[in-house]
Amino acid sequence: MQPGTPYSLQVNPKIPRRLARLEELAHNLWYSWDRATRELFSRLDPQLWESVAHSPKAFLKRVDEQNLVDAAGDPVYLSNFNRVLSAFDTYQSEPTRADGAQRLSQSDLVAYFCFEFGFHESCPIYSGGLGILAGDHCKAASDMRMPFVAVGLIYRQGYFQQTIDSDGNQHVAYSDSDFEDLPVTVVTDNAAAELRIAVELPGRVITLRVWRVLVGRVNLYLLDTDVEENAPADRAIGHRLYGGDRITRIEQEIVLGIGGARALAAMDLKPTVWHINEGHAAFLVLERIRNVMRQGLDFPAALEAVAASTVFTTHTPVAAGHDQFSSEMIESYFNDYCRELKITAEHLLALGRTPNSADFNMTALAVRGSRVHNGVSRIHGGVSAKLLRELWPQITPEENPVTHITNGVHVPTFLAPEWVEVFNRAFGLGWSQRFANREMWDQIAHLPDHFFWSMHQYLKSQLLHLVRYRIRRAHLRNQGSEAHLDRLFKFADPANPNVLTIGFGRRFATYKRATLLFEDLEWLREITGDTERPVLFIYTGKAHPADKPGQDLIRQVSQVARMPEFEGRILLVEGYDLHFSRRLVSGVDVWLNNPVFPLEASGTSGMKAAMNGIINLSVLDGWWEEGYDGTNGWAIKPATDAADEYRRNREESRALYEILQDQVIPLYYARGNIGHSPGWIQMAKRSIASIAPHFNAARMVGEYVANSYVPASQQGRRFAEDRYTGAIALATWKSRVRHAWPRVSLRRLDAPKKRIAFGESFLVEVAVALNGLSPEDVVVEILMNHPRQQHRFELAATGAIAETGEQRFAVELTPDLCGQLEYRIRAYPCHALLTHPFEMGLMIWA
Repeated sequence: MQPGTPYSLQVNPKIPRRLARLEELAHNLWYSWDRATRELFSRLDPQLWESVAHSPKAFLKRVDEQNLVDAAGDPVYLSNFNRVLSAFDTYQSEPTRADGAQRLSQSDLVAYFCFEFGFHESCPIYSGGLGILAGDHCKAASDMRMPFVAVGLIYRQGYFQQTIDSDGNQHVAYSDSDFEDLPVTVVTDNAAAELRIAVELPGRVITLRVWRVLVGRVNLYLLDTDVEENAPADRAIGHRLYGGDRITRIEQEIVLGIGGARALAAMDLKPTVWHINEGHAAFLVLERIRNVMRQGLDFPAALEAVAASTVFTTHTPVAAGHDQFSSEMIESYFNDYCRELKITAEHLLALGRTPNSADFNMTALAVRGSRVHNGVSRIHGGVSAKLLRELWPQITPEENPVTHITNGVHVPTFLAPEWVEVFNRAFGLGWSQRFANREMWDQIAHLPDHFFWSMHQYLKSQLLHLVRYRIRRAHLRNQGSEAHLDRLFKFADPANPNVLTIGFGRRFATYKRATLLFEDLEWLREITGDTERPVLFIYTGKAHPADKPGQDLIRQVSQVARMPEFEGRILLVEGYDLHFSRRLVSGVDVWLNNPVFPLEASGTSGMKAAMNGIINLSVLDGWWEEGYDGTNGWAIKPATDAADEYRRNREESRALYEILQDQVIPLYYARGNIGHSPGWIQMAKRSIASIAPHFNAARMVGEYVANSYVPASQQGRRFAEDRYTGAIALATWKSRVRHAWPRVSLRRLDAPKKRIAFGESFLVEVAVALNGLSPEDVVVEILMNHPRQQHRFELAATGAIAETGEQRFAVELTPDLCGQLEYRIRAYPCHALLTHPFEMGLMIWA
């Protein structure tokens, strides 16, 4: 050890004037989906580029100045530099909105709140699927030139770095990010001082700093609690993503929801649509209610005004995944809130309570504080409707307000750049503006098979280089021998990438069943042991540090991979991140996904794989239930709902083995003398052509615009007009209906007919006890079912029944279908200002 105190000094290079705009490029996450931009940095010093985790901003602080000077005089580099700047400037300046974004008015602004955002490995404020999806949402909003802003938290420690030891144990390491190395800048106020936001917590007020991240044309604002004004404990609130106890979690969510809303106000940003992406940000509802009440409205009317312009997306398929806090904790954090607004704690707690729990549920708050709600796939929309059915107790899950918008992925981010160049030639420049054009994608069938296969083999070789590098690094760190690596890499040969390679990359959670492949090891030995038709499985993924069963799955994969008969045939790669993910989803042959149905809310990794010509082999859950068409991959049909865990795993693993043995392996190795399998390439092309047009983020965000943002914007304006007259009127009407509804009843007056001839009419007449409501306050209707379709017929009010005070409703029907018809009669509240006809959750049946 050297004596004396070590002092640190960083010497930053001076960027030549001709390359000055490198700093501008380094501050905009556009580089995360533009390879040419990233290459401007990596070409200057490839080794340094790797060491700074592909961060352009960190790179520019450390690169040798002579490299920059040489580049400034290199005509080839300058040509590439100017080409990138031209593309960047064109992207930034194009004024026309695209893909339906024009349906939002010039005065609209969508504010998108999420707990994490995943754009690129150089900005580590994400852990997994929720963050990556949020990042893709922002990127697509930028591509579409939407009026859009995002809000999140900045974490000193994003998600952990993973290593796996020789026994398969996961080890977790956290490192503090240097914000000087991240593509962030501090937001300042009008006096050029750092903007500060105050948020009340029990017994104190904390201060937030705001950072801005440029995502193409979109601004993302990140809230930071690590400022000098705060006590050490408060500075640590936002220290770690998904870290800490329940106190840390509620304080992070208060910072995000309440602090985020205040930050937008402080920057004079006035959203017309507020999108809560998962329940973490739902406290923004309370802050917005506070602001509306300050304009003279009472609590119920303010809630209606706020909810009308709020959209909520749930990503969680199980109740245990929804954040909940005790009533006592909520009261302690929101005592001052209740006192200021002159409401009782019960008023507040009611927003987050469910019938079966006294705890405060953030999903319930998000639902009650919004009027547009969706899951993230067709299956998940149905699952969520059932999961949340208690919030609309008299409405069947099939009719309650929960809908779905299936996730999509940002094609420019996850499509391998090599395929981009191919598509530029095959589809013509500008093809990326026509993602939804199926006829364009069908042209992929005309690419020569040998060319298609060569491109795939090149990408596979690139993946295998990275796999070998990461496994070698881990193996040597774990004191493994150099000689043993030859055995591990027997089938992972970049120079000869002809082994069928199957990838599994995702979070190691129990419901994702990473070890389903190992249900019958004898059968698996038979599948993998064929020397003429070898198979390589690549596993990678992290388990949450608190998820011991998930870590056990990693250990089990490691144990099987070390068995002599599977050595080199099953590889476990540590440190799954966005960089490795991009390589994996473009380089394997088959993408394996076998979750427990219906617990895969959507899943997006298979979409990324499919658009790169990778063929999916997946349980029919999440997005794959919509994407699979019988020609573009393989599907494992879920076992019956009645099956126990053991039986389900046995049935579905048997299906997996049979598909591998009877379909996947024979098709891959049906090469003949031409070196590739025509049938395989046909399916791979079909994978691209069928998946890419629909399961992309442009389509997803376009659906949010059409189905969520535009309706929420319009409804919010209606409610706010004339000093919130609409919100006040609807809140008053709802109060009256809720008070009357328990004594509203429905009975049939006519004698139901059993049979009529085709063309004949029949009368349906009912009496409704309205308990003080008017006939205009309700809809009375017939729901008529036929095996092929359903019809609804509204009954008209025909006058009061003097003897009982009931209101008579009637309709005469002439069925236009023959056969056995079944019909029911029901009544529910109705008002012109309701966003969804059943949002009150009230309905009675005759």
